[in-house]
Amino acid sequence: MNALVIGYGSIGKRHIQNLLSISDYEIIICTKQKKPKSINKKRCTFVKTLQEGLLHNPTIAFVTNVSSEHTQTSMLLTNAGCHVFIEKPLSNSLKNTGKLLDIVKREKLVTLMGCNLRFHSCIKKIKLLLEQKTIGKIISVKSECGTYLPEWHPEENYSKSYAARDDLGGGVVLTCIHELDYLYWFFGEIKEVFSITGKFSDLKIKSSDLSAIILKFKNNIIGEVHLDYFQRPEFRSCKIIGTKGTIYWDSVNNEVKIFDIKKKKWIIPLKVKNYDKNKQYLDELLHFLKCVKKKEKSINDLTQGIETLKIALSTIKSSKEKKLIKINS
Repeated sequence: MNALVIGYGSIGKRHIQNLLSISDYEIIICTKQKKPKSINKKRCTFVKTLQEGLLHNPTIAFVTNVSSEHTQTSMLLTNAGCHVFIEKPLSNSLKNTGKLLDIVKREKLVTLMGCNLRFHSCIKKIKLLLEQKTIGKIISVKSECGTYLPEWHPEENYSKSYAARDDLGGGVVLTCIHELDYLYWFFGEIKEVFSITGKFSDLKIKSSDLSAIILKFKNNIIGEVHLDYFQRPEFRSCKIIGTKGTIYWDSVNNEVKIFDIKKKKWIIPLKVKNYDKNKQYLDELLHFLKCVKKKEKSINDLTQGIETLKIALSTIKSSKEKKLIKINS
């Protein structure tokens, strides 16, 4: 079987290496970059156009090019009958996302949005604790993602990267959409959003580098989300407050804590030792391959990708219009 990878940036390379390690797929790589000497020549073939790649009759495809091209690329792939793994975000607009969904439904294809945090051990544990109603009725949640854009790919000029360019689908809200995605996964539909989003640091970019977001979920949970491109050291966290306690996780300790209000102390149901960042990407890939094999719906299909994109675009719109935005599902 053949897998087609569109784009050969850092995430494309990660998926290729993981495919080589856990599957027997032949990999066709669509890029204008030069073929590296270190690549597995027996299982990897390079092509320069998507049309040339489709001549290899791929069963699955990975959309890892710039975000602004994800929807159009996915339409070409799904029209050719490929099951698609689409890196986040789905796009930087809702244009043609409905048409893409129609093709996917018509062809009965498996789709997965590349939001790897859903496969992080701690995030999965929090999801389970919420399903078990461990801390009672949820009242509010605070989520943070702070990172330093120039350190993402030190060998590249960060100011020219897709993440730094609105025209390529960058900006902090779309690029760091993981937090919005897992909160949607945890708590469901979001009813309203208000944000202050823009360029505030001295980074040499023209896109937004900070977003402070207030969310109101359909079930009346209130969310606060902080996203930025300039924080050092890198930091992620999630604090969920309920009527019977609090759940907390951060990326420094990589442990899930629950504050038991009866015992008045923190309990640690999960602590990840020797954290391996690539494990979540491997688990994500294995999930996709399993769903394709069994023709099952994935944990984060295109429908959810469209909903999360709506939330992100509403966040950006709120800041531009300086008002609360209602989200239509």
